[in-house]
Amino acid sequence: MTLSLPRQPSTVARARHILATLLSLTDVGDDVRANLAVVISEACSNAVIHADPGSPVDVTISIDDDECVIEVGNQGRAPDAAKLDADLPAPLTIGGRGLPLIAALSDAATFVDGPPGQVLLRVTKHLSEVRAAP
Repeated sequence: MTLSLPRQPSTVARARHILATLLSLTDVGDDVRANLAVVISEACSNAVIHADPGSPVDVTISIDDDECVIEVGNQGRAPDAAKLDADLPAPLTIGGRGLPLIAALSDAATFVDGPPGQVLLRVTKHLSEVRAAP
């Protein structure tokens, strides 16, 4: 599913709701669903905050049998020295936790090449924690 959403705070909740709806059609476990909810929330929040004014937030969600790939793009540029690792900044009262949370809760997260002037974050999560069929 591919969406182009407005650059406004409600986009975060919309993207999270759409992901939850898509995941409800699968047998993905609650822990993986919760992790992906945080991932898409953080990625979309960063896009809303850092995108060029007036530009949309583009979200693509791809789910197959064993993997979910989420891409969040916006017009702008990747943050300088963007770190996609799980080292949280200190102290706990400062910002900058989105990318480390995304890295910690996903199997892979990276900024990928997109069209000129476009920032594109691709996050992959393996859906290995699958509930047993009833």
